[in-house]
Amino acid sequence: MPTSPEYAEKPKRRLFDLLQSHGLQPNQQVAFLSDGGEDVRGVQMYLHPEAEHLLDWFHVTMRMTVLKQIAKGLPEKFGDADNQCELRPPVLKGLESIKWYLWHGNVSKALDELQGMEMDLDAATFETKNEATRKLLKGVEELRTYVERNRQFIPNYGERYRNGERIASGFVESAVNQVVSKRMVKRQQMGWSQRGAHLLLQIRTRVLNEEWENTFRRWYPAFRPRVDCEVNNAA
Repeated sequence: MPTSPEYAEKPKRRLFDLLQSHGLQPNQQVAFLSDGGEDVRGVQMYLHPEAEHLLDWFHVTMRMTVLKQIAKGLPEKFGDADNQCELRPPVLKGLESIKWYLWHGNVSKALDELQGMEMDLDAATFETKNEATRKLLKGVEELRTYVERNRQFIPNYGERYRNGERIASGFVESAVNQVVSKRMVKRQQMGWSQRGAHLLLQIRTRVLNEEWENTFRRWYPAFRPRVDCEVNNAA
């Protein structure tokens, strides 16, 4: 009988078996990078409990980039005419400092900077009622919570980078985006069941790997005869 895509009732076990088939050993040193989500880290712990778990620098710097873009829309200063305080320049400088501290694994200093920035933005939001200021305050609060929850998984990225160790998985994000494509992005307003998404992704990967036609022929041998076209260059 033809073999069609299968829905994995136990996806964690299926992934574990796949890693083992590629040579994963119980005592092998493994480093997992993730976006900090507990669900993803739970899968990693299942696959290899003794592995090293790291917060992916790609996701850290992505958050920092968003905050920096928002900060560029802040007022230059705030306060009344007689008592004005700078806002945008020190915030931009502070964000660079936070990124530098995180890059070097200095989580305590990064959290101190974030807390101080929260206080400054809270005062500025009260004074200016500026939308960018309010939005940035919320983003800084979320970043501080994110860093606090993942502080034990934040290494010295700079040191790892200099030693040739992996610190980010941007190439994986690119591959995921290619597989998911437009069918599943949020802008499409399309709803997918867990089963439907899983089956569709199996098809997408076969198409991208140029395996789809041969796979389909295995499932349905009577699909249509293969036509081998030859180009006749004779005069």
